[in-house]
Amino acid sequence: MPVGTRTRGSAEITFSTVTAVRTVRAAAAGRGRRQGGLTEPASLSEDETVNETPAIGAIDERAVRAHRAERIRHELRRQQHEAVLVVDPVNLRYATGTRNMQVWTMHNIVRYALAFADGPTVLFDLATGRHLSAGLESVSDVRPSVPFDYMLVADNAKRMAARWAAQIRETLREHGCAADTLAVDRADTLMVRALDALETRVVDGKSVLEHARAIKSPEEVKAFRASLATCEASVRSLHEFAVPGVTESEAFGHLVGESIARGGEYPETRLLTAGPRTNPWFREASDRAMQAGELLSFDTDLIGPMGFYNDLSRSWVIGGRRPTRTQATLLDLAREQIAHNIDLLRPGVSFVEYASRAFRLPDPYLANRYADLVHGCGLGVEYPFVLYPEDADDGMYDGRFEANVIVCVESYVGALDGPEGVKLEEPVLITESGPEVLTALPLDAADF
Repeated sequence: MPVGTRTRGSAEITFSTVTAVRTVRAAAAGRGRRQGGLTEPASLSEDETVNETPAIGAIDERAVRAHRAERIRHELRRQQHEAVLVVDPVNLRYATGTRNMQVWTMHNIVRYALAFADGPTVLFDLATGRHLSAGLESVSDVRPSVPFDYMLVADNAKRMAARWAAQIRETLREHGCAADTLAVDRADTLMVRALDALETRVVDGKSVLEHARAIKSPEEVKAFRASLATCEASVRSLHEFAVPGVTESEAFGHLVGESIARGGEYPETRLLTAGPRTNPWFREASDRAMQAGELLSFDTDLIGPMGFYNDLSRSWVIGGRRPTRTQATLLDLAREQIAHNIDLLRPGVSFVEYASRAFRLPDPYLANRYADLVHGCGLGVEYPFVLYPEDADDGMYDGRFEANVIVCVESYVGALDGPEGVKLEEPVLITESGPEVLTALPLDAADF
């Protein structure tokens, strides 16, 4: 489907602020003049598998789905599993190429799939939503799901979970699996107990999906770029919108509205703050009005077109003023950290080695460091997740960077109990010859 050429003109998207609603409607009115994105809430049929953007060209979604299916099969064989039960909605999208109320199903299990090491993928969906997967070659069969969540079935939950487990076991045997062990990417207590009652032992299957998702195909990288371009355009629009007097929530609503008008889907966080609320990090957008001369810092964390995680961070001074000496120090350190750590990315470099060679923040800022140095990126935050050496006791693990992996390089610089903080982040493709920054958006807003 050509990006930006099909819209849902009757749809109305509502946010928590009036500004965001106005933003979406205004952007929708001019959508034909913009680089767009997928806007359909359902899966694509076979004659809708090509997307166009002015800068990227055609995206063959069938090729993307085929690569993802083979990646899962590869990991199942490597980890010696016959099948994996996929429940997490993001993993489900990766495994099947479909979505149905992706956010709502994060806390209501009504969709799941069985992906087989030597066979097809069977999707179980709401009876009212099975048409959403019609025509997709990535799903061999769509069957009605069995509800067992307490919200849906109340005191019938245990009985319905038993019915659900019987459905899963029957499908496994139908495809020649022993059904004595099943890898599951996410499981509620009822699921584990119901399968155990049928002598099917549950093992953690999330590693199957994490390692599968890590390696991108050339077509997937092309699609990621197309999705990311819509985020960059939204950030440029935010730069014009975020003037003194605008509240953090209004600015956040504008950013999200611009993304959705370009085919994006939803935000994963609300990390946009200004002035004293930028330090410490991880405060959410509020009704506080921004003041001229303050720093605005944000992390987009937007699920964009095609479900890709549009993850970049920028900071700039509100009102077009020059940074103060303190602000300039923060901005310079963050840019230096980003540049240094990007340059270290090479196939074969171990995670522990990378962390040991990473840019060391000066002591006044080290105690207030970010959660990680770098993390994988695709349909969300993905494997690998590399910690600072100082946080090694918090589960740091080793491994090696590989070619065709997309990562986000992180920086947060703000003195402990300091007045402000700077957040920067760049998505990077690791190639055989080294790192390639995927965004065209400058780190310095003065260069926008």
